[in-house]
Order: sequence, then C-alpha cells, then structure tokens
Amino acid sequence: MTQSPATKVLVIGYVWPEPRSSAASGHVMQILDAFLTQGWDITFSSPASPGEHMADLSALGIRQVPIELNNSSFDTFIRALAPDIVLFDQFMMEEQFGWRVEKHCPNALRMLETSDLQSLRHARHQRLKDRLKVNEDQNDFSDLLTTSALRGEFERMADTDLAKREIAALYRCDLNLIISDEEIDLLVKQFGLPDALLHWCPLMVDQPTAAPPGYAERAHFLSIGNFRHAPNWDAVLWLKTTIWPLIRAQLPTAQLHLYGAYTPPKATALHNAAQGFHIMNRAEDALQVMSAARVCLAPLRFGAGIKGKLVDAMLSGTPSVTTPVGAEGMQGDHPWPGAVVNTAHDFASHAVDLYNDQARWQQAQYLGCELLGQRYKRADHAAALIERINACRQQLPQLRRNNFTGSMLRHHTLKSTQYMAQWIEEKNRTK
Repeated sequence: MTQSPATKVLVIGYVWPEPRSSAASGHVMQILDAFLTQGWDITFSSPASPGEHMADLSALGIRQVPIELNNSSFDTFIRALAPDIVLFDQFMMEEQFGWRVEKHCPNALRMLETSDLQSLRHARHQRLKDRLKVNEDQNDFSDLLTTSALRGEFERMADTDLAKREIAALYRCDLNLIISDEEIDLLVKQFGLPDALLHWCPLMVDQPTAAPPGYAERAHFLSIGNFRHAPNWDAVLWLKTTIWPLIRAQLPTAQLHLYGAYTPPKATALHNAAQGFHIMNRAEDALQVMSAARVCLAPLRFGAGIKGKLVDAMLSGTPSVTTPVGAEGMQGDHPWPGAVVNTAHDFASHAVDLYNDQARWQQAQYLGCELLGQRYKRADHAAALIERINACRQQLPQLRRNNFTGSMLRHHTLKSTQYMAQWIEEKNRTK
C-alpha cells in the first residue's frame, strides 16, 4: 500500500523565531510543534537576518531557507516546493509574498499568524501619546485602560492605514490564527469579518508537573519583556517614574529585577541599585527567574494580543499585577491570579499587599494554576488547530466562494503587484 506523501508546509516568518526573546516567537514555535506532531514536512523561510538567539529549527527537522524581498528567486523556490499550506507570520509577510503564493500555488491553504492585532496596538499607542501631551498626570489612566468598549476601539483604528492593510491581509487568507478572543470579538462585531476566517489560537502550554516554589522561598519583584517591544519599554518607564517609587515608599528595602532581551543603552541608564531598580538584561531561562520572584509586575498602558510574561508567571506560580490591557483576552470568566488595576497608586498598593500577605499570595498562585488548565492547555488547542486546518483544506473551494471579498482582494493584489514587480526588475536590469 502506497503511503500518502507528508503535507508540505511553508512558513514565511517576519523574523527567525527566538522563543526566549519574545512571546510571539514562542507562539510560532508552539504552532510548529503542533505541525511536527502530525508528521508534516516543514520549511521555514524569512527575509530577516539571523538573530543571535534564534531557535535551531534544523535540529527539529525543519528546513531553514533565507529569502529576499522583491526578488523573483522566491518564485523558483516556491514552485519547486509546491506547499500544501503556507503560513504567514505577521501580516506584512502576506503583503510581501502573498501575491507570489497566489500566482504559483493558488490551491495552497493560506494562513496568517497575527501574534496580535498590530493596528489595535498602534492605535492604543497613539492614544497614550496624545494623552501624555495634554495631561501630565502619571497616576490615573482609567480612560485609556478600559478595553471593553469595542466600538470605541474600532473608531480609533478604522481610519488608519495600518488597519486597512491588516484587515485586507486577513481577508486574503483562508484562515487567521488570532491569539486573543477579545480581538476575535472586535474583528467580527466591528470590522465585520466572517467567523469562518478566524480561529482562536492562544499560547499553548503544558501544565507544570512539579509544585512551584512557595511564598517563603521567593523574594523581590520582577518585570520581564523584550525591550524592543514598545509596550514593554513604556511599562519600564512608568515603573521607573511613578509606580516603583510608590512601592519603595511602603517597602523601603524592596528590589525590582527587570529582565529583557536586546537591552539598549537607554534601559541600562535606568539601573539604580540604591533605589532597588535593577536592569538585568536578558534572562537565559525566563521561568527560572520568574519562579524565584514573589510578584510579577506588568504595568502595560497599551498593547494587544495576550501576554507571554503573564502566562510565564502562571507557569511559575508567581502572582502578577497588571492593567486591563495586560489582562485583556487572558482570563475569560475566571478571576485574575493577582490584581488588575487602572492607576499607579492601586498598582503599588496591590503589589505590596500581594508581597506581604501570604494567604492572598497563595490564593493568587492557585488561581493561576486553575487559569492555565482552563484556557492554555497545549494538547487541547493543538488538536483544535489541526482539526480546523484539515477541515479548511477539505472545504477550500467553498470557503473561498463564501469569502468573495478575499478572492477579489487576492485578484487585484496579484495583478497590481505583478506589474510593480516587473517594473522593479526591469529598472534593476537597466542600472
């Protein structure tokens, strides 16, 4: 009996994944792991330069193929590969390479891994900038941090160039992996995207098998996050200027350790041991340093998606204090394993209470364990993802007929981009 050939998957990454540097890369690796368990044949390509901390994909049996933007060599590559599935990691990769996929592999299932809605994150960032220009109050951000008004979020995003580009990319794909169910609500209820184009795919983790360290075994506060990610850097500044002084006023010997990949000089300059404010650079093992801390601080004033640092806190049994933006899409109907607040004063107050109150701390640790099991179980989400992909492949012609807007956008993008690519190559030849 002849064995069916393995499903061929091409992943086009915005960067080469660095799972120890960002939650986005960690999520990509979780998706790749789900594919590997199916025995699928995976090729990972990216136009980015290799990173210092990139994952060794070849050790997992994944081919690594560098590609270039605006280069017809990709046409030869993808024709030879003839993938059954193409996964774009972030919508910019669909913009750059989607038309070439459409040209050479029109029957391949097109998927987009969003990580978060970038247009939502950027709209919130602009809103914060506008607020800080007219109001110097660094305490109360209740007006910014309320995330439940989907109509308001839509109105802030809808006129932006970024939202139009991102939503168009979602339409051009057959299946979009959305990490936050709150973002699914926004896309369906406000932007009008069909449910059939969207799949909830949060961070997928295994429940810890060993009990985490207890209250008495831990010390200090911790904050963690890639310094290149704008929401993380803003959180560091709010900690430094406002929140940490409030905590130190109540706990004069308290220490805060801030870990982050790609530490810039502007972050190193904030280090002040006398104030207990320690810039620690990159953590080789995020779960290890998280397990040694008593409380995780994540004062995010803008952002989107769900936060890997807060999932890591739950995995480590570490209670956390964050904002509604930080907790958005993460807890569903379950209580938060720590505190969710809108103001710097409340942030400091709850952080100190969690740090000092062993009973409250232990309850928060328990809630984190429960939340992990209810919403982030790897086996459940991996199985649901594979089931959804297989269903889409079986029904692809009908799905595309139902998504006429996407078919129309792919058609026009292919035609217009072909003309542009021909013009660029002709211009390059005549130089």
